[in-house]
Amino acid sequence: MNNDVKKVAIALSGGVDSLVAGYILKQNYPHVFGIHFSTGYENNKFDLSSIAEQLDIEIKNIDLSSLFENKIVNYFINTYLSGKTPNPCILCNKIIKFGALLDTAKSYGANALATGHYAIIKKQKDHHTLIKGLDNLKEQSYFLSLLSEKELSKIIFPLGNLTKEAVKKIAETNDLTPVEKKESQDICFLKDESIGQFIHSKVNIGSNFGDIITTDRKIIGTHKGLYNFTIGQRRGINCPSSEPYYVKTIDTENNTLVVCFKNEILTKNFSVTSLNWIEKNIKFPLNATTKIRYNHSQSPSLLTKRNNSSIIDVEFTKPQFAITPGQTAVFYDNDIVMGSGIII
Repeated sequence: MNNDVKKVAIALSGGVDSLVAGYILKQNYPHVFGIHFSTGYENNKFDLSSIAEQLDIEIKNIDLSSLFENKIVNYFINTYLSGKTPNPCILCNKIIKFGALLDTAKSYGANALATGHYAIIKKQKDHHTLIKGLDNLKEQSYFLSLLSEKELSKIIFPLGNLTKEAVKKIAETNDLTPVEKKESQDICFLKDESIGQFIHSKVNIGSNFGDIITTDRKIIGTHKGLYNFTIGQRRGINCPSSEPYYVKTIDTENNTLVVCFKNEILTKNFSVTSLNWIEKNIKFPLNATTKIRYNHSQSPSLLTKRNNSSIIDVEFTKPQFAITPGQTAVFYDNDIVMGSGIII
């Protein structure tokens, strides 16, 4: 319990994680209220009255659909159309949950905003450190890597030191029943459609057919739009060969999809920009373990800063599969998140 915090808002989605997080808060803080935001992409409108009853708290409903559409959905579409692969969940945490929602919670008198994320914030003297959650299968520090140290000082993660099984057990033992039984999916606004179908439903693209070529410039097929692909993708290429093809490069200038065999897509070097450092006094060259996507096992790397530049060059000790422009690279010191950047 943080004695400096008098009033806490808990972001409630209707799922078991935020419900148990709210329950834990109620045991530790005298003043807790709920806050639920809508994106405009909800499958159904939850009746959160049962959550309010179970936790014995008031729940405020906030409509953030316009901001979500402008800042998250449009970013997602525009990044794909530029030939890169975005991670909208990371940006949503920065702009929506711990941006607009945190500001709204403060306007209602909250000193802090809590969520059901599996991550840990540790205060050491005057500095707040972001640390990986205890549950290796559920931990979400990667998705929180764009947050600033100032934002971390106003956030509480009650589930950081728990496993998912422990959370389910707390819910069962205390008769806590979520209204949303399904686990939240990776990209909440995609529903049952593909990325290409979603983009088509939002933007009048027209026909964008182009060549599929090998790394030696041989034309082997036709693609139906580069926005249907990401680096390392195998599905949808549909070009017969002795072994499967994978996407190596998305060439938007020539509307060309460059493919290769799996061994050709392993690389050691890449660069990042739009850097966000949570830890202070970062000095280069820097040894770190780097994660290039959420389901990537972080791997040893060396970070070097270019002279008079906002670009960092990263070299892995061992080649990695499908380093993808547009994705977020997160840099760790053991379990501590040092910072992150966007792969270019």
